[in-house]
Amino acid sequence: MRICLLTGGGYPFRRDALGGWCRTLVDGLGRYTFDLLTVTDREPPGGPAYPLPRHVASARAVPLSREIRRRAVSDDNATAAAVLLCRGLLSEAEPKAADDLFAKGLLGLSVLTESADHPLNSVPLTDVLLDAWRAGRTSASEDRLPRLTLRDARTAATLLRHAARALSVPVPAVDLVHCVGGTTPLLAALAGRWRTGMPLLLTEARAPVARPRAGEERLSPAVRTVLRRFRRSVARTGYAEAGLIAPLSAYHHSWALGHGAEPSRLVPVPAGVDPVDFPSAPEARTQPAIVWAGNGGPDSGLHGLLEAFAIVATAVPGTVLHLVGVTAAHEDHCAEQVERTGLGRAIRLHPLPADPRDRYATGHLVVHVPGPADPPYRLIEAMMSGRAVIGIDVGPVAETLGDAGTLVAENDPAALADACISLLRAPARRRALGDAARRRALACFTADRVVRVYGALYTDLAGPPPAPSYELALAVPAPREARPATVRWLAEAGEDR
Repeated sequence: MRICLLTGGGYPFRRDALGGWCRTLVDGLGRYTFDLLTVTDREPPGGPAYPLPRHVASARAVPLSREIRRRAVSDDNATAAAVLLCRGLLSEAEPKAADDLFAKGLLGLSVLTESADHPLNSVPLTDVLLDAWRAGRTSASEDRLPRLTLRDARTAATLLRHAARALSVPVPAVDLVHCVGGTTPLLAALAGRWRTGMPLLLTEARAPVARPRAGEERLSPAVRTVLRRFRRSVARTGYAEAGLIAPLSAYHHSWALGHGAEPSRLVPVPAGVDPVDFPSAPEARTQPAIVWAGNGGPDSGLHGLLEAFAIVATAVPGTVLHLVGVTAAHEDHCAEQVERTGLGRAIRLHPLPADPRDRYATGHLVVHVPGPADPPYRLIEAMMSGRAVIGIDVGPVAETLGDAGTLVAENDPAALADACISLLRAPARRRALGDAARRRALACFTADRVVRVYGALYTDLAGPPPAPSYELALAVPAPREARPATVRWLAEAGEDR
């Protein structure tokens, strides 16, 4: 059986939490052949960041070009599809009707990508958006659909054109497409499914949310509304098309149910890590140390963490904060934020270590600050490492951590600092929490469980049909008497003779 594992800009070319999960899945399912495909906005990577096993047939990264070449002559078919997509996107009608309009438009564009790489380039998308916006506002309140100016429509059209380029990504002919990630890989997976009929398995690794992504806070409210609705509509279309949906947590499960997913298609599969990769190690005999794992970007929760650490550094002198996993793209932003605290000597920046055992071993406790829909990979890694964890109560953190750690409310640096200070001053309680975290991770979040479940899901969706079975049924109900009526009749007839 051949599987296409489709991601958004990560595995196997970039080391991150999602990449580690994908690697565990691929390495553990050696009985399948994998084609690895990732769609990225960045420059194509030089080569895989992970060693690839022999059952990986191909590994390819497809960059989405930002170059836009408008065509002089519009395409009527592409324009008709864009009208359906935008009407569904901005409609205030019943959700099912709006979803159907959007899906028909997206399907039309997907079919057109077989003959034109970027069909939206031949569409007067600004005018189409404005028309759909006016139609939507006739039944909507002002706060739901803010005013869309001509400039806003042009900006939104540019962003939608770029997003729609994922529809032209060629997906290899396989028995099953397993899409892991957000809007971009899902667009490519949907187009591949519509063009070839391949079954689709969708892993909810990062659910779409209402808040804007990094950098989008500079956009107008109207443009942010268009983008938010576009991502939500793509997700709802994915739920309708996927044969099975595997949310990583109850939080993601609830989000999918609330956005149109059929309960019968949902199979929750919690994230897991390999205990061998994250062994429990004794605390280092060094100065008190806190570990935070994140990319260091504007939406990584770094600002609140640094506010809390300023309080901790005063209360527990000598404490060191290790920022692990800071990417090259966000290194300057991270360094600037650290410099503003005036605590540069107490804060260390590290790229993501190639050896997972080095990620949390330097810390006496781990602070987990996720985004509202981030998957709990980093949290589970820290738990498996046997470190006491302080988690911000966002998304699936509470359900993942359970009673094996400390929860702190979101956007409360003072409470986060108090929790850190309390655990740094209580080594026995800190170690007890670390042991409890590892026990919970071993019981609920191991990689072998993930591999077993996904192997079963692959077989259910793409395996050969079951052998036909036959059931014999009597045409006449069984008699209630000991002797069948036919036998009785024959006997009686013989006696008459």
